[in-house]
Amino acid sequence: MTTDTAFKVTKTSSSRISEVDLDKPGFGRSFADHMLEVEYCEGHWNQPEIKPFGTIEVTPALNTFHYAQSVFEGMKAYYIDDETIHLFRPEENYKRLVRSCERMCIPVVDKEVFIEGITQLIQLDSQWVPKKEGNTLYIRPFVCAFDPVISARVADRYRFYVITSPVGSYYERPVKLTTSTNYSRAVQGGVGHAKTAGNYAASFYPAQKAKEKGFDQVLWLDAHEHRYIEEVGTMNIFFVMDGVLVTPKLGGTILPVITRDSVIKIAHHWDMPVEERRIHIEEIMSAGRDGRLKEVFGAGTAAVIAPVDEVNHDGESVTFDIDSRDPVGQKLYDAITGIQHGRVEDPFGWVHAIKIDG
Repeated sequence: MTTDTAFKVTKTSSSRISEVDLDKPGFGRSFADHMLEVEYCEGHWNQPEIKPFGTIEVTPALNTFHYAQSVFEGMKAYYIDDETIHLFRPEENYKRLVRSCERMCIPVVDKEVFIEGITQLIQLDSQWVPKKEGNTLYIRPFVCAFDPVISARVADRYRFYVITSPVGSYYERPVKLTTSTNYSRAVQGGVGHAKTAGNYAASFYPAQKAKEKGFDQVLWLDAHEHRYIEEVGTMNIFFVMDGVLVTPKLGGTILPVITRDSVIKIAHHWDMPVEERRIHIEEIMSAGRDGRLKEVFGAGTAAVIAPVDEVNHDGESVTFDIDSRDPVGQKLYDAITGIQHGRVEDPFGWVHAIKIDG
């Protein structure tokens, strides 16, 4: 499977950046001036093109609309200074994209197109990277089937895109979680480990029901017994209990989040005890009742480290009196964001620096 990696670049004639307040951008509502597009047909990816951001004309018979053969990634670009923008572990995003594409029978775009395409896009739209602390440029690579055919089969044509959006904080306050024993996010042998659009669509109904009851997200339990904790709708989950950082073990039903892996590697680097294992929800509720559960937080690209101030299960809640992150979550947040923004040493080689021409 080959790709013509010579990029074609068409610049916008008029930037829209004056229409956006980069200090208060919201999340996912405004988009930078350019996007990357690559078409796949006749067994290969064609020439990548960076072009002005805009609408895509498609037929109502587009098979992605009907059969959801689509995967995506989530990344961020971080302002360092007027000469440098950082990406955080983009190779890991590419690896996860490859796994997702393979599970959804989608041809994989070359790594060079993925990394170099994002690099050139950021260089071209570097003024869209917010400078305010806590704000970033969100990067959304995605690939979907593009056959104009209503047929339940693997498509022959695809398109790979990258769009970018200046964003602020995903959660402005600590998060309230509740379990669900009526619904499941993923099952063994399914697509829970893939970052595919259908996973999110299937989670919206139970998440909406949770919000109607005053919670922010569902804390998903396993589909077989509804007893073992898996993840939250927008992030992986961590518990600080008996002096140990505990998180559910990956096993095909949990999306492997890059921030999760970063948290675990940093904790090991600090010689902090870490356990990746099955976690019974009653273990968490019991530890909350007797005070052994000290912190709960989520980890994800959008949220980074999101503190949890309530976990509800079967009508009972464990609560934490916090205004922000507790000690372990805050320390991890400072370490990750410090590496991302170039404020602290990067002992892992995670940062991908993009040089901006003046």
